Amino acid sequence: MGSNSSRIGDLPKNEYLKKLSGTESVSENDPFWNQLLSFSFPAPTSSTELKLLEEATISVCRSLVENNPRTGNLGALIKVFLSRTKELKLSAECQNHIFIWQTHNALFIICCLLKVFISEMSEEELQLHFTYEEKSPGSYSSDSEDLLEELLCCLMQLITDIPLFLPYTSKLVKTLLYNFIRQEKPPPPGAHVFPQQSDGGGLLYGLASGVATGLWTVFTLGGVGSKAATPPELSSPLANQSLLLLLVLANLTDAPDAPNPYRQAIMSFKNTQDSSPFPSSIPHTFQINFNSLYTALCEQQTSDQATLLLYTLLHQNSNIRTYMLARTDMENLVLPILEILYHVEERNSHHVYMALIILLILTEDDGFNRSIHEVILKNITWYSERVLTEISLGSLLILVVIRTIQYNMTRTRDKYLHTNCLAALANMSAQFRSLHQYAAQRIISLFSLLSKKHNKVLEQATQSLRGSLSSNDVPLPDYAQDLNVIEEVIRMMLEIINSCLTNSLHHNPNLVYALLYKRDLFEQFRTHPSFQDIMQNIDLVITFFSSRLLQAGAELSVERVLEIIKQGVVALPKDRLKKFPELKFKYVEEEQPEEFFIPYVWSLVYNSAVGLYWNPQDIQLFTMDSD
Repeated sequence: MGSNSSRIGDLPKNEYLKKLSGTESVSENDPFWNQLLSFSFPAPTSSTELKLLEEATISVCRSLVENNPRTGNLGALIKVFLSRTKELKLSAECQNHIFIWQTHNALFIICCLLKVFISEMSEEELQLHFTYEEKSPGSYSSDSEDLLEELLCCLMQLITDIPLFLPYTSKLVKTLLYNFIRQEKPPPPGAHVFPQQSDGGGLLYGLASGVATGLWTVFTLGGVGSKAATPPELSSPLANQSLLLLLVLANLTDAPDAPNPYRQAIMSFKNTQDSSPFPSSIPHTFQINFNSLYTALCEQQTSDQATLLLYTLLHQNSNIRTYMLARTDMENLVLPILEILYHVEERNSHHVYMALIILLILTEDDGFNRSIHEVILKNITWYSERVLTEISLGSLLILVVIRTIQYNMTRTRDKYLHTNCLAALANMSAQFRSLHQYAAQRIISLFSLLSKKHNKVLEQATQSLRGSLSSNDVPLPDYAQDLNVIEEVIRMMLEIINSCLTNSLHHNPNLVYALLYKRDLFEQFRTHPSFQDIMQNIDLVITFFSSRLLQAGAELSVERVLEIIKQGVVALPKDRLKKFPELKFKYVEEEQPEEFFIPYVWSLVYNSAVGLYWNPQDIQLFTMDSD
């Protein structure tokens, strides 16, 4: 680096980098910094290039890690950067492109160095590098400074153009949200960092073109103009990194005497069309355009981080939840969530969990459960099991959730997944309307699958018990526990069917048809002590309609059977149906799998496709406070 362009292969031998990482202290007032920062090294434009840069400079970085406690050169570099950022506005007014260029280069070097520092040392060691005191000439003053905090405040200022930190939490959160909403594309490949001013540029043109465009590569960690095809969710590196930062801030742990201000801001912000006054008890609230946010969320659900943001907002912000549930185009939000679940084998478990929890939160609302059966969809191309030329959103939701349950039964066998799927179906069951014949069939087919599994486990338990009489040496599998779990699931399925029959029988002739077609499945559960009570209503419906079909004669067509069912609904003595408590399940965050959110958020950060090459141990600085 330095005054001339550099190649990656030359960086380990670069004299300026050697001096920066060497044993000699360099004052922040030394002309050396102008030389170091006057490089035109091309910033990485893809994650591959960023990794090559990291590999080429690792020796220099580690040398600085070793020598910095004695030289304080990292602190001096940061001080140079901080002093320059204070003059950025003046530099823009004076069109001092060289000054802006060097500030950009300083931030780029700091970004590269800090990544290595974080991966090489503990939090306490890293803080020492920022608070180091040295009385020798050319290094730190006798007054200890917390440069880390000052650097973070400065970065916030660059993001939001504000002078302070905590008092402006809401503005930072709002800025990050709008970055996500706008999905601004990066400058094209090869675009000059500091283009010439065009006509009508305005006073701050230099700041806008120099900082906003020039620092884009630093803030997005190299995601500018990548030649490789970029995944849709990362088409805007600025939006992606803003979202990741927002999720990290929102999931930081509360201090004993101070709640997380970023979570408070996310929990309380309102719609721009909401004219009600802000509560004085909520210090970090703000307003944002809910329609724009809703549109962005609907369009970006292919990424884990967008789904996690949707979950966070639905779960924690009642204003957002009320707004979304009142939308008349909920299919735009629900369909991407269902597609995530449909392609469960291609998604990681966290993404699937988030999608299911979102459905569970939505199904807590009866209005949602009614409205989804009124939305008619045509030609769902991604659903491949069967051609669905026309189906309600509610029936499609049922099909996808049942498919997820069946996938889980044969593959992952995750009880938490089962619990959320069945809870969502249970919440909807009283509001089932005009179920598609295929959805009705799949409900009964799932019960059939559970019944077969129950019989198999029961048979294994019986054989195991017989074998134990002849041998006391072989440990027995815990079939009792397996049987208990499967019976819990069967009980839930029977309650879901019963809830539909007792609350909306006249709306669902297809379910009655499927029930009658597979009536033999339910015989074995009539007298079973675990199901006897819930089977009363189902048995009554089966017996009643079977009798009417028998009276109508044999060789009945499907259309004739459905007609008889529709006529029989009116004559069914509903007072004979036993009333059960309403099925209602609410999402409880404490029931999440252990250590879910913080590790998940950070896995998104270091797995981000825009040039991040972090190992799990690299994030110790950020997770220690969350233990």
